[in-house]
Amino acid sequence: MKESRTSAIDQPQRDRGMGAAAATPAPLPITAVVLTHNEEANLNACLESIAGWTSSILIVDSGSTDRTRYIAEQYGSDFFHHAFESHTQQWRWALDQLPLSGEWILALDADQRVTPELRNELFQLFRHRAEQLNGFAGLYVKRRQVFRGQWIRHGGYYPKYLLKLFRRNAVILDDCDLVDHHFYVAGSTLKLRCDIIEENHKEDDITFWIDKHNRYAARLAEEELHRNGQSAAAPLAPSLFGSPDQRSLWRKAFWSRLPRYVRPALYFVYRYFFRMGFLDGKQGFNFHFLQAFWFRLLVDIKLEEVKTKGR
Repeated sequence: MKESRTSAIDQPQRDRGMGAAAATPAPLPITAVVLTHNEEANLNACLESIAGWTSSILIVDSGSTDRTRYIAEQYGSDFFHHAFESHTQQWRWALDQLPLSGEWILALDADQRVTPELRNELFQLFRHRAEQLNGFAGLYVKRRQVFRGQWIRHGGYYPKYLLKLFRRNAVILDDCDLVDHHFYVAGSTLKLRCDIIEENHKEDDITFWIDKHNRYAARLAEEELHRNGQSAAAPLAPSLFGSPDQRSLWRKAFWSRLPRYVRPALYFVYRYFFRMGFLDGKQGFNFHFLQAFWFRLLVDIKLEEVKTKGR
């Protein structure tokens, strides 16, 4: 995979593009796919951000019992059901089975939404600089994480580049991803300048966040054991100086070599003090402590549990 490049679209061009986008009824050749499960708290904002300018919106639901389907239908989305096994398997089913009409896919979770600036940048790119897409298989966007109303800007948490747009025939999924799914592509990538916002309003109830991450800790422990024991090659070559996903794979490999129970404390100190997570205020402290220390410590405890049971 070639190293990613950064979009050359400047701010004045994006501002002019907003007016052009508003005046252009034809949607972009992008199919939006959204995963859902009981997402009535998040889905309106997600679909509002992509309605009208994507060629179609396809929802893959895993058994919602709230108003998720009703909300999806208000935006003219096509609604499909598939039982959930893991995020990777859900995306694999979606990409294999859905009636995808275009070459480009925008892959979102229900708690993610496209900012007007990103929509504007995409209009500029697909409408006026389509030749710039030639040779690229995927587009990275910046993820803006919001936790209980607070944008987590520090602690090394922003900007985090996620591959959210890709050519459907170039995407690669890694079955080893049991928690944080990643899209990889065979080909070159382009970094866009603007953001998606990730804000799960269900996590405003801290009990929901804790229960979810308790489940995720068990899966992440299983994932780490599997990765350490497998001989199969990673989808990309891990590299500290490569693409965002290559750096992520390198960090996972480095993390697995650190001593358990010590690494959560080191990670929290690194994020909160060296990467200035303390600038995120009270909610920032809650987030960095829970996500960097408590969650990682729980993974280490569950790792030891699994190894003990195995013996």
